Amino acid sequence: MARQCTHLDSIHQVTPSANGCEDCLKTGESWVHLRMCLECGYAGCCDTSKNKHATKHYHATHHPIIQSLQPGENWRWCYVDQVVMT
Repeated sequence: MARQCTHLDSIHQVTPSANGCEDCLKTGESWVHLRMCLECGYAGCCDTSKNKHATKHYHATHHPIIQSLQPGENWRWCYVDQVVMT
């Protein structure tokens, strides 16, 4: 049986908080790919990036779902349920 996300009620109409990783921009760091929190709009770098700010944001806030901000990508990830949604 396929796993499903049980946190869809945490998705809000949001816009990215920055034109890049919000925290990397503050420190002058670089990133690989961007993710956006679908609860608050926080833009953070992916786990392939050195600082992994998107995942750090989840651990700090418990906002469960992110969406890729990469052009041409249309997927979401639920940290709690460990499931990709397309």
